[in-house]
Amino acid sequence: MTMIKVENLAVTYGHGQNALKVVRDVSFEVAKGETFGLVGESGCGKSTVLGALAGRNKTWSGSVVIDGETANPKRTKSQLAKQQMVFQDPFGSIHPRHTIGRTLLEPLEIHGLDRRQERIEEVLCDVGLPQNFRYRFPHQLSGGQRQRVAIARALILKPQILLLDEPTSALDVSIQAEILNLLKDAHEREHLTYVLVSHDMAVIAHLCDRIMVMQNGLFVEVTTRSNLLQGGVVHPYTKTLLDGSRGYVATKLQRELTIG
Repeated sequence: MTMIKVENLAVTYGHGQNALKVVRDVSFEVAKGETFGLVGESGCGKSTVLGALAGRNKTWSGSVVIDGETANPKRTKSQLAKQQMVFQDPFGSIHPRHTIGRTLLEPLEIHGLDRRQERIEEVLCDVGLPQNFRYRFPHQLSGGQRQRVAIARALILKPQILLLDEPTSALDVSIQAEILNLLKDAHEREHLTYVLVSHDMAVIAHLCDRIMVMQNGLFVEVTTRSNLLQGGVVHPYTKTLLDGSRGYVATKLQRELTIG
């Protein structure tokens, strides 16, 4: 079953001679329960694609279908609840003057959900944070703990889709693996569909079933984890990305495929 279908997505900023085409006629599908990666260097348009999927970017053209329902640039509340986003920067994505409890309560109030305190307790447990963290403020948490809160906020509405925009790039290397494993566990437990944006081939390799490679606003290749391991990619740009991180990615992929 197809969960996300994108056809001829294009995003242009500015008008006339100043118009800048950031994304050009991108098309792809993501199956229900799949983890789909968008990879490429900074500025290639991958986060812009994610913003259009999330409803944050409203200046796109083309077709977006989410779970069989056409998604226009202006989304309904139910469409917004169906997919949630985790941002790159855990320092900037959480209100600094709200307690963690208040941060988690807000989406429940917006969407009119019941059992609010029970839901907060459950989601804190799901992301591995103690219950008393609900009384803390963001500045009292480490970067990894803040990103766990951001993931909890996304999960608390029980979405079907998580949109992940470089979810580990602002974290220390020692913490990145913890967050990736947390996301992997949540994916399996909740049967979620993921779209993950990253410039890091090792992160993409850790989580993604299929990978779309983007360059200069275009998608140049769709490949799989096993193809990355075997060097079976086709496009020269994909080969360049893979060559740039070959030792680490190959080792990680080999380990993942061996134990998984």
